[in-house]
Order: sequence, then C-alpha cells, then structure tokens
Amino acid sequence: MAPDPWEGCFWSWGLLLWLSVGSTGDAPPTPQTKCTDFQNANLLQGTNLKAHFLLFTPSDPLCGQLVEESSDIRNLGFNVTLGTKLVIHGFRALGTKPSWIDKFISALLQAADANVIAVDWVYGSTGVYFSAVENVVKLGLEISRFLSKLLVLGVSESSIHIIGVSLGAHVGGMVGHFYKGQLGQITGLDPAGPEYTRASLEERLDPGDALFVEAIHTDTDNLGIRIPVGHVDYYVNGGQDQPGCPTSISAGYSYLICDHMRAVHIYISALENSCPLMAFPCTSYKVFLAGHCLDCFNPFLLSCPRIGLVEQGGVKIEPLPKEVKVYLLTTSTAPYCVHHSLVEFYLLKLRNQDTCITVTFLSSSVASSVTITMYT
Repeated sequence: MAPDPWEGCFWSWGLLLWLSVGSTGDAPPTPQTKCTDFQNANLLQGTNLKAHFLLFTPSDPLCGQLVEESSDIRNLGFNVTLGTKLVIHGFRALGTKPSWIDKFISALLQAADANVIAVDWVYGSTGVYFSAVENVVKLGLEISRFLSKLLVLGVSESSIHIIGVSLGAHVGGMVGHFYKGQLGQITGLDPAGPEYTRASLEERLDPGDALFVEAIHTDTDNLGIRIPVGHVDYYVNGGQDQPGCPTSISAGYSYLICDHMRAVHIYISALENSCPLMAFPCTSYKVFLAGHCLDCFNPFLLSCPRIGLVEQGGVKIEPLPKEVKVYLLTTSTAPYCVHHSLVEFYLLKLRNQDTCITVTFLSSSVASSVTITMYT
C-alpha cells in the first residue's frame, strides 16, 4: 500500500464507496443505503472543525453512514450490545482522506463483531500543524459529547475502544481524560511527537486515560513521540528506522512518512493475520538485541504482550504496570512477523584468532542465515 500524504507530519483518512441498489422488472425498489464519504478541505480551510461521525457496521463494512445531530444512531444499524471502536486520524496537511482507512476499517470489522465509528475532522486538521494541535481539545470535547449520547442508549464506558493515529492518539487521550480514565481501551498508533513530548499528562495520551492504554512507536526520531505514554509501549525495531523504509532524504515524501505510518500497517496486519506480533520488556533496545530479555516474567509474569485485538494486549496481571517499554523485531513487509531465537556458543578453550560462525535457520518456506564473529 502506498504511503498516505501527510498523516505523518500527521495525516488523516477517509473512506467510502457509494452503494446503490436499484430495482428490476416490476419488483418494488429496494431502499437505498446512503453512504457518506470523508470531507475534502484545502489549505485555506484549516480552521473550522466540522467534525463528522461515520458509522460502519459488520453488515455493511464499506458504507459509512453519517450520524446526524438529530438522528437515532440505532436506525443506522448501531448495535448497543456490541463493542464500539472509534478511529481518529491525525494531521491532514493537504486536506485529503488517507489511503489506509478503507483497509483499516474492513480489517477491524473482520477481526471483531463491533460498531466502528470513524471520526472525520479533516477541516480542523488541515493546513498548519500547530492549528490542528489547537483543535485537539475542541475535538476531544465534541467526541465526548457524542459518546455521552451512546452511553444514554446503554453503551458501557468499558466497551469503548479508541484507536488514534499520530495526532489522533492525543485526541483519544483527551477524550479518555474527560471520562476520568473509565473508557475500556485506547490504542495510539505512533502518537505524535511535536508539541507533545514535554506536554502535561492532561494534554497528551497517558496510562490514566483508559483502563488499558497501549502505544505502537515506529518513528520516535522524527514525527512520533519518544516517551512511553501507555501501560504497554511497543518500540518496533527500536521505535525508529523501520526495515524497508527509505534511508535517504532523496526519496522525498516517502522518507518523511514511511516510518511514521508503519504503525498503522503493522496494526492492520495484526488484525488480518494469525502470526503473533509479540514483544518483550527490556531496559533498552540494545540489551534486547543482545539477547538478554528472553521472557516476560518481569513485570508481566510471563504473559508477553501482543499487538492486535487481544484483551489488555495479552497481559494477564492486575494491577497493570505503567509505561513498560517492550521491544520486537519485524520484517519489511506484511505480515511483519519474525521469530525471535537465542543462539549461544560456549568455547572449550580460548582461541588466538577471530572465529566466524554461520548459523542458518530453516523453515518450510525460507532459509535465513546470519554470521556471528567471536573475537579474541
């Protein structure tokens, strides 16, 4: 999938296909479902929020239905007995919807029987990044008012899961703050770094914003935040320089956005595939690579966290520890999974020259070799 323009300096997304059901012969016409696409803004329209809430249901995952102020959301197919997942995009420099949203929502609805609500705030996130940051509190309040109407219908706070991309992760944190940390879960996909690394807990995503908060970090040296912001913080490949992404600025836009958006594509892959994206707590990425973090006993009592729709990320202890950095490696393409193996060598006697040993791992489909140098 091609990277999306400016969800990295903070991007947005959108979605939709128009579905038209007609009639044939003398049969009465079938009622049409009115599908709504994301808004488009230009660089001169980046001040008004104009937030839209688009509902997607398991029965029609390609049709986003605009929830009007006066409408009863249940008439659009919202199921009060199911969990609710809100997807919030980030900064939209060019005022367009992101290329990843269709696939993201489809993957969510295939992985979980849930209501999915996409929050379209393209107008309020377009133009200048700092203007979008100023709209975070306004959007948080608007989403909170929207959720209050769902709670009146019988939706429980604990059944609400917010998934925020980049700047949208901090919007989710703001909403969670307004609900005093009682929402079920917030997932931050490479939460935005600029303006937030030194922000207060009230201004950014933090573990107190939901019963379970997780963050996937893939661009901590540029557009993503460096500090941990959840109960569990995944630092994929150390949190920066993702495999397969350009390493030279000559690649242009892709160089700017690839690492940042990798969190989105990893999460989509976790929803679509059964191979586990498991991570291990460690004091640093360097120590992790050295093979010193082999289990999850401390602090998770061996329940290693996993990316995806797993309850509490697979962590089965209470109370949850906070701001635990966990590390994992990935490949450069979906499904991104790798198997972490530890190989140890013990020499019977000292050698007077450097020794190179090649180890080859074999599977049913691939062979992977690595050369290890043992110095004198």
